[in-house]
Amino acid sequence: MRGVVGFTIVSGAGFVPWAVFGRWFPHHGGEVGMYAVRARLHGVSAPLMHRLIIGPGSLGRFYKLFGGSFAAYSVAWIAGWMALRGYPGSIVGLLAGTAIMGRMLASAFGACGDLLKVIAALFILNSAGYVIGGVIEGALIHQNALAAKLLWDVSYGVGVGAGLGLAFHLCQSRTRALLKS
Repeated sequence: MRGVVGFTIVSGAGFVPWAVFGRWFPHHGGEVGMYAVRARLHGVSAPLMHRLIIGPGSLGRFYKLFGGSFAAYSVAWIAGWMALRGYPGSIVGLLAGTAIMGRMLASAFGACGDLLKVIAALFILNSAGYVIGGVIEGALIHQNALAAKLLWDVSYGVGVGAGLGLAFHLCQSRTRALLKS
């Protein structure tokens, strides 16, 4: 739940540039500039999500790990989207981004044996939030464009947050087992 709630709140801040200022960006930084601003806003999630990491000093450790892995995810997603556009670009970007992020998380926790589970958790839950959000947006876009975009954002935030929560849980299973023994 920490991942879901934390990332959904952070995601709200990260999507304001698209939902509210989307028409401004084409003349001030373009599409890449908008995605860079959004990624940067997502990257400040540590105060809400650092407790996904077990143990003392989780805030600093989360900033380092999530900042780097989310930046890598963002670059991969943006590259996939810019190259292919639409759902093909989104799916390629999601797969590449979650594979990179999953590898970085599993490596950081010495959980490479769980790498495929971590990537699957990130990809499936992220994709679910993305696709469900797209359906919601498509259904509401003609009634209220701002509400449609913000509801897409909530769906995305829930999906990514759930994926992150599960990924961090999987990566730290060995640590939890050691703490219990």
